Amino acid sequence: MMWTIRFAGRLGALAVAVVLTVSSALAADVRQEIRDARQAAMKAYRAEQYQQGVTLAEATLKRAEAELGREDPDTFDAANALAILYQGQGRYRDAELLLSRVLETQERVFGLVNPGTLTSISNLAGIYESQGRYGDAEPLYRQALKVRERVLGPEHPDTLTSINNLAFVYDRWGRYGDAEPLYRQALEVQERVLGSEHPDTLTSINNLAGIYESQGRYGDAEPLHQQALEARERILGPEHPDTLASINNLAGLYQAEGRYGDAEPLFLRGLAVLERTLGREHPNTLTITNNLARLYRDQGRYGDAEPLFSRVLEARERLLGREHPNTLTSVNNLANLYHAQGRYGEAELLYRRALEALERTLGREHPNTLGIANNLAELYKDQGRDSDAEPFYQRVLEARERTLGGEHPETRRTLVALISLYEKQGRKDEAAALTRRLEAAQKKQGS
Repeated sequence: MMWTIRFAGRLGALAVAVVLTVSSALAADVRQEIRDARQAAMKAYRAEQYQQGVTLAEATLKRAEAELGREDPDTFDAANALAILYQGQGRYRDAELLLSRVLETQERVFGLVNPGTLTSISNLAGIYESQGRYGDAEPLYRQALKVRERVLGPEHPDTLTSINNLAFVYDRWGRYGDAEPLYRQALEVQERVLGSEHPDTLTSINNLAGIYESQGRYGDAEPLHQQALEARERILGPEHPDTLASINNLAGLYQAEGRYGDAEPLFLRGLAVLERTLGREHPNTLTITNNLARLYRDQGRYGDAEPLFSRVLEARERLLGREHPNTLTSVNNLANLYHAQGRYGEAELLYRRALEALERTLGREHPNTLGIANNLAELYKDQGRDSDAEPFYQRVLEARERTLGGEHPETRRTLVALISLYEKQGRKDEAAALTRRLEAAQKKQGS
């Protein structure tokens, strides 16, 4: 799992100049206290201390509405912070309702051509994106980009933020041909305006490497990951979070290539630093622990992988709750390990636990839900339970064709799996029909 470093809408940094309704020093103190509380809530968000952050952000928003008014820029910023924390908890519906209300008010009070309004548009798009609703996210990101290009110019940092956000949603959507030129556009401007070693430039290099990796273009991705890592080590130091992200990303590339001997020392190096500097239960530490466990699983080193997967799952259950999306990812990862070991009964219990929770919390067509449903189908197929596998494959295929399109790599992988199942059962006509659909999708993707 890459630590993809996004250019998210910079909460508060885009807010309009504040107009104090009361000129007293007391009113100014109240405003600063609200800003400080919002920043503390976002600090909790970055540490994945979501419930602590939500409690603080809800109180901050309530105070801002009471003391500054519902249409004050700082109140809007407080609402954005709360929505982002809801998103972190997987409470997408609450986040969407809150931001939709805020955005409607901002557009009415300040208009579309307003920094705070554009930040809310981008944040709402991010909530849609987190749910796999790429078709809803794209027009919002495009809207923000169009306004920023016109008002701020094509080389303004906020315009480049919008370009990266739009590229990122295309990347997640599997529309690599749309994403790559946008990443390249942002990178070219940043190298020229900011320099080749500016943090934002290095982030764009990381993002471009990531899209190459997604397409299996490992030879193109590796020098970019190495460039970002070398620059970050030299400029930021070997223990900076961005440096450790680059270590993780390069290790992940080596793992994808099957270069396990190159990947393991990088993962171990990153893990040792994170445990020492941030602690064993920091989100970044748990991420790289999980990635090391995946490496061991891919090598067949199941005895090394299981305690790491179990450690991450136990920490996430305790810190985030049993139904947080990250916890359920860990449930899936441990189930994958049991599946690989032939421990089918234990794997099925975990897959079903994750699937039921995801269906209830994120919906039947969220990408994570469909991923678990696909894994359960694979488990049944490997046990020869074809009649149990087929409805899950069909459900996943229909949902992915509808939400991602027939050309998306995940959709095509599901097609291949269902074709294989039909061929195994001697259902030649059905297999041939799906094969024609697959060939049409591959042809369209390559055109």
